[in-house]
Amino acid sequence: EEKLADFVGKEAALVFSTGMQTNLGTISAMIGRNEYLILDELSHASIIDGSRLSFGKTLKFRHNDMAALEKVLEKLPYEEVKLVVVEGVYSMEGDIAPIDEVVKLARRYNAAVMVDEAHSLGVLGRGGRGAVDHFGKTKEVELIMGTFSKSFGSLGGFIAADRILIDYLKHNARALIFSASMTPAATASVLAALELIKQEPERISKLWDITHYALNQFKQHGFDVGNTQSPIIPIYIRDDYKTFRFTMLLSEEGIFVNPVVSPATSSDSSLIRFSLMATHTREQVDYAIEKMLKVAKQIDLPLHAYSGNSMHL
Repeated sequence: EEKLADFVGKEAALVFSTGMQTNLGTISAMIGRNEYLILDELSHASIIDGSRLSFGKTLKFRHNDMAALEKVLEKLPYEEVKLVVVEGVYSMEGDIAPIDEVVKLARRYNAAVMVDEAHSLGVLGRGGRGAVDHFGKTKEVELIMGTFSKSFGSLGGFIAADRILIDYLKHNARALIFSASMTPAATASVLAALELIKQEPERISKLWDITHYALNQFKQHGFDVGNTQSPIIPIYIRDDYKTFRFTMLLSEEGIFVNPVVSPATSSDSSLIRFSLMATHTREQVDYAIEKMLKVAKQIDLPLHAYSGNSMHL
């Protein structure tokens, strides 16, 4: 916990048995009756379920739309407790929350900010410290959440904040108090992964190199990748049946992807998700695209040539 707190730039941290438990325990403990939780409409299920376990009032705003967030905040009582929760990188869409703008609005309307860094730790920020660090808002963001099942390659989660907040959560987060702790093996693997992230920053550079290459290739071949800005690359199929069939046929070609269909997303937004690693090569990306083009033809997936600019972060 001390090493995690130091890594993300907070006074203290608290480890939970899973990332899901982290959000359930933190959010439900932070928000009480007559208090407000403000969520992005595309928030992860763990954030939504955490809001359901709290006794507060939950309001949502249009995805990454700061004008919509301000409309929600300006209608709430200034003196009441308000917590805005966003994700550093959104797990399905791959886009990044404008944390600098979120913090600015939160300060204007007397709200606190929590950022779920599940998909941004080890990816964004100085040495992989996350999206909050990427935007230079470590001091202004009250709560930083992370999980160990992504870039850390293990299991578990944590919340980092000021020491007073962490002490409060130790005594009030029911998902922590009434659940088993992480296993020694999982804990040891997280510590080892954290040291690798700190000692081998070239892995992050390699990850972004292959991400830029893959995104440009997907676009040039006409695949719909939405607005992703990260190594999470959605390929929109926009049809549940075709999404499952695309996934199955790619598996037969030796390519593993995750299908995302309703109810996880609406049927007209169904997709397959590529999650790139630093160890992926351009040859592997080229091979995957070759097989994807073959499968796209088999399921009559329309492709549209892309003529825009390359992605830059």
